[in-house]
Amino acid sequence: MVALGGTLGCDSAPRARATAASGPVGQAWSFRSRPDLHPPVIQITTPAHDTAPGRVFIAPKNGPDEEGPGQDGCMILDNDGQPVWLYLLQNEAMDVMNFKAQPYKGETVLTWWEGHHTGYGQGEYVICDHSYREIARFTAENGYEGDHHELLITPEDTALITIYNKVPGDSIPVGDPVEGNVLDGIVQEIDIESGKVIFEWHSLEHVGIDATYTKPYDYFHINSIDVYDEDHLLISSRNTSTVYKVDRRTGEIVWRLGGKKSDFEIEEGARFALQHDARRHPDGKITIFDNGYVTREVQSRGIMVEIDEDKMTASLAREYTHPDKLLSDTQGSVQVLPNGNVFVGWGSAPVFSEFSHDGKLLFSASFPTEGETYRALRYPWTGQPTDDPAIAAERGADDKVTIYASWNGATEVATWQVLAGAGPDKLEPLASAPRHGFETVITVHTTHPYIGLEAMNGSGTVLGIARTIKLDDRA
Repeated sequence: MVALGGTLGCDSAPRARATAASGPVGQAWSFRSRPDLHPPVIQITTPAHDTAPGRVFIAPKNGPDEEGPGQDGCMILDNDGQPVWLYLLQNEAMDVMNFKAQPYKGETVLTWWEGHHTGYGQGEYVICDHSYREIARFTAENGYEGDHHELLITPEDTALITIYNKVPGDSIPVGDPVEGNVLDGIVQEIDIESGKVIFEWHSLEHVGIDATYTKPYDYFHINSIDVYDEDHLLISSRNTSTVYKVDRRTGEIVWRLGGKKSDFEIEEGARFALQHDARRHPDGKITIFDNGYVTREVQSRGIMVEIDEDKMTASLAREYTHPDKLLSDTQGSVQVLPNGNVFVGWGSAPVFSEFSHDGKLLFSASFPTEGETYRALRYPWTGQPTDDPAIAAERGADDKVTIYASWNGATEVATWQVLAGAGPDKLEPLASAPRHGFETVITVHTTHPYIGLEAMNGSGTVLGIARTIKLDDRA
């Protein structure tokens, strides 16, 4: 602690004692400067080493019993599990899912889905810029409601989204009629600005109900779309345990990988079931989150599959498994990072991890046991909020003042400069403290009644100024 005694006006501000706010494992955060934010505390179980650059993107939500700690929403984290940016819902009836960063119109933007979720989603898609300002919000077209499983912005700045739509079982276009309703898995490609539908694909027009491993109602369960190449899409169906290559113009299925009607001869190690997040990569390999047969005692895994479209064979190139042998009933993701590392979100198993290319665990973290995230991803991200830094402060004995400083989403803050003075227009530098975590707790000594804060980057440039508070006031 630096005892400053209220001395002001020095050319080089003294350093003050600063620590990061801490949250109890298995509980929710509580921040003095942002009492409205209560995200779940993330526990780091394998500290990061040799990880790819970037921050972790998750959308925490409580499990089916909705009894877990903390608010649902979007979270960007650092490698210590500290929040960097929080977009948390105040409405407990709503969900946020599928949070990521992706390119749009030459800029990196944040995207997510929000709405109501009952196995499939009914909601809207949101796009925000680097200042966290909403620049687009849209939903499915042609009378449908947007589902949470996919929002992929293409190189043409269109959006690929998933839709679930109930169809009477006696009117399905392929195969024999069935009793009750059937969920049609739909792909829409939408021009984001105009809302024009460029392409629409229906599972019921191309995949019969006899391909499923479940009851007819949710026979397909579409859960990811990827651009295979300029002329084709890659579509994942959980409940047929199949990944489909689809012609982007005609909608015809080119081939099926996995399931009852696979067009490939698949070696034992490359077989998968109830999968999520099928992605095609520039080298031709396909990554898949293999949930596995959840009725058996096996573990989920991320797999990298080598396919030969001439010989129609598929083999296992790599697999990524967690030392705790996690088994994820639902959800999950696999992301190949620019340096070759692989980031895995374990879905309903409340864990996310990063591996080296050859499968060594480099980082792992977990939610409270009741929590989960649909996908977990890593991206470089720089954010500059439009609002001001947040501040709270309290006076203690012997002129001790404890200050709580945060700035939700500001990624470039290196130092907090504390200002103090006899009046709100008489503030001068008192001390500086390095930023620690989402909320930095700074301890100084001063007799002055007014306190302010400046957020500074590593070069000493002021990025933002907090409101001035009077120490006798409740902040």
